[in-house]
Amino acid sequence: MERYYQKEIETASREEITAIQNERLVKQVRHVWDNVPFYRRKMEKAGVTPDDIKSIDDLKKLPFITKDDLKEQYPYGLLGMPLKDVVRIQSTSGTTGRRVVAFYTQKDIDLWEECCARALAAAGATDEDVVQVSYGYGLFTGGPGLNGGSHKLGSMTIPTSSGNTDRQIMFIMDLSATVLCCTPSYAAYLGERMKELGYGPDDIPLKAGIFGAEAWSEEMRRDIEKTLGIKAYDIYGLTEISGPGVAFECSEQKGMHVNEDHFIPEIINPKTGEVLPDGEQGELVFTCLDKEAFPLLRYRTRDICVLSHEKCSCGRTHVRMRKPMGRTDDMLIIRGVNVFPSQIETVLLNNGYAANYQIIVDRVNNTDTLDVQVEMTPEMFTDNIGEIADRQKVLVDGLRSMLGLKAKVTLVAPKTIARSEGKAVRVIDKRKI
Repeated sequence: MERYYQKEIETASREEITAIQNERLVKQVRHVWDNVPFYRRKMEKAGVTPDDIKSIDDLKKLPFITKDDLKEQYPYGLLGMPLKDVVRIQSTSGTTGRRVVAFYTQKDIDLWEECCARALAAAGATDEDVVQVSYGYGLFTGGPGLNGGSHKLGSMTIPTSSGNTDRQIMFIMDLSATVLCCTPSYAAYLGERMKELGYGPDDIPLKAGIFGAEAWSEEMRRDIEKTLGIKAYDIYGLTEISGPGVAFECSEQKGMHVNEDHFIPEIINPKTGEVLPDGEQGELVFTCLDKEAFPLLRYRTRDICVLSHEKCSCGRTHVRMRKPMGRTDDMLIIRGVNVFPSQIETVLLNNGYAANYQIIVDRVNNTDTLDVQVEMTPEMFTDNIGEIADRQKVLVDGLRSMLGLKAKVTLVAPKTIARSEGKAVRVIDKRKI
C-alpha cells in the first residue's frame, strides 16, 4: 500500500496545485522585491515589477539566477529576512569549486523537513521504522534534512553521519535499522564491507534506502539492492533550494516527484533560456515559492533532465523529473565530445565491475587524454597479465561504443582506489583549461 506523509497535498488535483502556485508566486515576488535589493535591481534591469507577475504563466518574465550570482552576493546579499529571524545556515559541498551559504528561518526548516518526511514515507517508512542517517551532518544538508524528516515522521533516528563504517554496520545490525540514508557510493561501500563480514542480504534488517547527493546509474541501483537486500530510492535536492527533498521517488520509481507546492520546476534550453515543453531534455530551473530567508527565483541548477506530467500509479499528482543525466558544468568535453561520468559508469557496471572508479582527464601534446581506472572486484581479481589485457579491451570497446571516442582503461586491484564517505571524487581533470 502506498504511504504518504501529507496525502491531501501530495494527491491534489492539477487545478489545486496551480492555485497554490499562483498565490505563492505572487507573494514571493513581492517579498524579494521588497527585501532583496539584488533582486530588485535584476528585475528592474529586465523591465519587470511585481505587478507584472499575476500567475505562474508570468514566471518566464522573471530573470534567471545563477550560481555565479550567489557567489558574488556572498555572504548576505541574497538574505530575504532580518538576521534576527535566521536560525541556521547550510553550505554547499564545494564539489564545483564554489561554496554557497544558504539561510533558513524556522519556517524554512519546518517546510524542508516536511519535504524529507514525504520522501521517507514514499519509501515505505512509518513511525515504527528505524532510520539510519549516514549522510554527513554539519554544513552539508544531507544529514540535517533527512534527520529532520525522520523526526517529523516519528521514526526512531540513528544520526550516525558518515564515516566509521564498522560502527555504521554495528548500529544497522544491533538496532535493526530498516531505512538507510546516505550517498549511493557509500551505500555500495557499506554493502561491500558487510559482504566481507559475512552478511548476506537476508541477514541485513534494512528494507529501503534513500540515496542522493551524487549521480548514480540504474545499474548501480540494482547492485546496491542486490547486496543489501533493499529497495533503493532516489532523492534530489540542492542546498541553494533547501537541501534533499526537493524531489523524491515513489514506489513506481519512474522519476522523482517534485514538491510543487514549494518549488516550481522548468526545463530550459541552456543556451537560449527558452522554456521547453514536457518530455524535452534541457537544464532544470527551480523557483522557491515560500522560502523566507533565501528565496531563489528561477535558479539555474545546471542539472540536465526531463519533466513529465504523465499520471503516476502511486496516486501522487506532482510533476516528475527524470534522474539527471549529468550537469552542464560537470560535463566533460573531451576531443570535442560531450562526456558525462554516468555514461562511463553504465559501461563499467554492465560489465560486472563495482562502482569504484576514477576518470582522469589530461592534455598531452595539445590532445585530450581519457584514462579510466577501474577497481576489480575480489571475485574477478587476477594477476594474469593476458587476462587483464583482454578485460581492458572489452571495456575500451564498450566505452568507444558509448562515448564515440577511445579511452585508456586501467584495471587495478581491489581496494586500491580511495573510498569516499561523502560525495565520491569521480573525475580528476588535469587539463589547464
